Amino acid sequence: MSFDNNPSTAQKEAWKREQLELRSKLIEIDDLNFSKTIIEKNHNQKVEFNGLKYIGGVDISFIENNVEDAVASLVVLEYPNLTVIYENFKMVKLKLPYIAGFLAFREVNPLLELLQNLQQNNPEIFPQVVIVDGNGILHPRKFGLASHLGVLANVPTIGVGKNFLQIDDGDQLTMSYVKKTVKEKLNKGGDVYFLRGVSGTTYGAAVRSLENTTNPIYVSIGHRICLETAIQLVIKCCHYRIPEPTRQADVRSRKFVQNLLKYSYT
Repeated sequence: MSFDNNPSTAQKEAWKREQLELRSKLIEIDDLNFSKTIIEKNHNQKVEFNGLKYIGGVDISFIENNVEDAVASLVVLEYPNLTVIYENFKMVKLKLPYIAGFLAFREVNPLLELLQNLQQNNPEIFPQVVIVDGNGILHPRKFGLASHLGVLANVPTIGVGKNFLQIDDGDQLTMSYVKKTVKEKLNKGGDVYFLRGVSGTTYGAAVRSLENTTNPIYVSIGHRICLETAIQLVIKCCHYRIPEPTRQADVRSRKFVQNLLKYSYT
């Protein structure tokens, strides 16, 4: 199959049907093999995750000026020290451009293959939850890349986006309103602004991950985890604005691409 720069309306409608069918399997509550404890002290809450050892991060990096060739990456980090103990990469030739609302149809297969490979070869370090560089239910059909991957792999996933994806569910989910409101509401590290539509649906949350970051990240349920737990875990994983699992997947895949290009010219 060659690169399809402009998928037909019929193709997009077929993708929508597939998303809605898979969405029927989505679990939006905690279905985890670890637990959490909330400790109240001096009117502050501290969250501890018990039995959590391994967190995964997935990302796809692109070769500069090339819309087809990319590198999919999976890393596994030990929790709570967030040390990378596993990394794997897969060269992929993408068949589609970025199309808002349909990212999974471009990127989910290589990420799924990386998870399946780890499950087959190193099941003892298979991640108990995977953080995805992309949205979960913060999506026009409540089924973005993180949800798509979670359902297909049957693994708990969290979507973390760097940018807000506008949702057609009232003025409070327009780009301009969200941008203005998060600037007003997110005053310190750990602050959260929930993204709710006029329908009453909560799609996710804008989160200021650290004190010294001003731009928020956008956290949403992927699969088999509730939004509260997803937010708490993402904040625990942040040394920088982006949570360490996806940051490491990104950094290491970019390094892989650089080495690939370096050796191809020597």
